[in-house]
Amino acid sequence: MSEPRPQSQPARVVILKTGTTYPSIREVHGDFEAWFVRGLSPNLALTVINVEQGELPGAPEQWDGIVVTGSPAMVSDRAEWSENTARWLADAVEQQIPVFGVCYGHQLLAHALGGEVGYHPKGRETGTRTIELTAEAAADPLFATLPGSFKAQLTHKQSVLKLPAGAVLLGRSDFEPHQAFRVGECAWGVQFHPEFTDTVMKGYLNVQAPELIAENLDPKALLAAAEPAPVASSLLQRFSNLIMNRQR
Repeated sequence: MSEPRPQSQPARVVILKTGTTYPSIREVHGDFEAWFVRGLSPNLALTVINVEQGELPGAPEQWDGIVVTGSPAMVSDRAEWSENTARWLADAVEQQIPVFGVCYGHQLLAHALGGEVGYHPKGRETGTRTIELTAEAAADPLFATLPGSFKAQLTHKQSVLKLPAGAVLLGRSDFEPHQAFRVGECAWGVQFHPEFTDTVMKGYLNVQAPELIAENLDPKALLAAAEPAPVASSLLQRFSNLIMNRQR
């Protein structure tokens, strides 16, 4: 476990960047790391490491917390950078360093710990959807006190098909049985995107529209249903608070 830092020094959190968004969205809204920086506490010392481009985060124990972004890549392709990051994450979990993986990060965390990741048998999930929490979420350090169901932004083709051994299922949806899980005391994965605003979600739906039509999905209906998801977004601040409270 990493040594707690003096209270005078902010907790060090690394954002592992695993890809980049569509160019048209990046021009207007910035890239993945900007959305996480916006959602995490300003009282953290944040560092972005682009692992997809070969940057290395150093030893896990250098960090008080770890966030893993989404990506257009596929975990099942097992790219070298991705597999290296998976091994690094497994080491971080072993050392009980708080980890929060989102979408690709959620899947990579599951893969790193022995779960199974692949294409969802029913295809793509995208848009604003409802997450249902399990009974176990009520006692979870991150999800406790959240409402039993809430809206979240989603866009993914791959899923965690099988959770790692010992994982605690925290959330599901009608489409996706593994929306959120925890392994150990402080490692979480969420399939949904707490860093997305509804504007970013609409940007994705607009870019994806031709593919959605080809997949017999209705982009106009999905755009009409897109709405803010403040409860899901609150998880980034909750994760920030958890990290800062561990220093006390």
